[in-house]
Amino acid sequence: MVRERLRQAKAWLDEQLRPEGEAADLQALLLVSLRATGYGVVGAGFAFLALYTIPLLLLSLVLAFLGIGRFLIRPMIRWVRTIAGLERGRLRRLGHEVKNPYLGPYVDVPRTFKEIKADPSVRRDLVWLVVHGTWGLVLGALLLQMPFTTIHDITYPLWWYFAPEGEQRILNGLVEAETATAALLGCATGVAVFALWILFGAKILELQTKPGLAFLGPDPEMDLSEKVARLTATRAAALDAHAVELRRIERALHDGAQNRIVGVNVLIGAARREIQRDPARADQILERAQDTVEGALAELRAVVRSILPPVLEDRGLAGALSALASDCAVPCTLEVAVEGRCPASVEATAYFVVAESLTNVAKHSRASSASVEVRRKGNTLSVAVSDDGRGGADAAGGSGLAGIARRVEALDGTVAVRSPVGGPTEIRVELPCGS
Repeated sequence: MVRERLRQAKAWLDEQLRPEGEAADLQALLLVSLRATGYGVVGAGFAFLALYTIPLLLLSLVLAFLGIGRFLIRPMIRWVRTIAGLERGRLRRLGHEVKNPYLGPYVDVPRTFKEIKADPSVRRDLVWLVVHGTWGLVLGALLLQMPFTTIHDITYPLWWYFAPEGEQRILNGLVEAETATAALLGCATGVAVFALWILFGAKILELQTKPGLAFLGPDPEMDLSEKVARLTATRAAALDAHAVELRRIERALHDGAQNRIVGVNVLIGAARREIQRDPARADQILERAQDTVEGALAELRAVVRSILPPVLEDRGLAGALSALASDCAVPCTLEVAVEGRCPASVEATAYFVVAESLTNVAKHSRASSASVEVRRKGNTLSVAVSDDGRGGADAAGGSGLAGIARRVEALDGTVAVRSPVGGPTEIRVELPCGS
């Protein structure tokens, strides 16, 4: 972000020939440098913490190796993670995307040397700690010193005569300036330092952030293996969800519509036998057969709607969810902010999540009200269903949450359930829906 702003400012400076245009560009460059200095000073503060952490960490590791300070490993590594987390926050505010490396088996803080050796996130944090505690501190101090040196040297000819002996120096104390002629040199050095600060302040900040970008994200090899494991898990979840859905459809057809059709066949056979002997009896049997056929058709429609509700195709996601909310036994409010259509599989899953969640609300929550909120932000569809019921929802308790999780994971989505005992309950689902 800083580099882009500097590039834009330079391009603007080249295009503008009028004095007021040059002044505006200089102001833009100045703002970029001031911003770089501010973030550089913050980085220097984190580097200062890192520098003082290094000897404490070494002492803790030595004591732990001797067997008298093993209890120090966990709090020291936790402190290192805290400093690294502060730096990640600074990098994100600068516009860099730094992912959290403490995932999967590396969530817990190591307690032993063996766990430290097995945890790549700790090793990368320690490398960053040493590099940033030295290199980052120097660059941050340089960024802070440059504007002060500029002001000191440019104004030096005005007050050099009154400066005590031994302090008549310019260029951050590197050059003696004890005469009026030498004092005038301060203006030149001040302008030079100012020019360097304006042109290279953002570059210095970029150099300061490079160790963090290199070491504070997930390890590339581990990140790849984690993605493979996640894809394997979601593929297995998709196959399981598909198998469960096929079994459900098979049971619905076998136990419902098929039995009714067999009954119709029996009734028609009985009606054929009675048509000559007792036409009135045959008519009654045919009426029962007609009722049975209508029941079979209703069950077939229900099965079809459970696979892909036609209302989604006819009215879209907003219309389908509106029908669900209006049919809910608990008063339910609905808010849908989705522009355009999402993929059919995503809409079907979102519909299933809301339908299953509202069913749970009506059956188990004892709630007096519920709300559904569906929003699309970029390539993510977020679904949130909440109620003011008694809470305590548990996926292992047969509440339908396990089915929701399977359907969502099949699309590589995420499910978060917050349901403390006493309520309220919130189910939040995020589904990737492409561009």
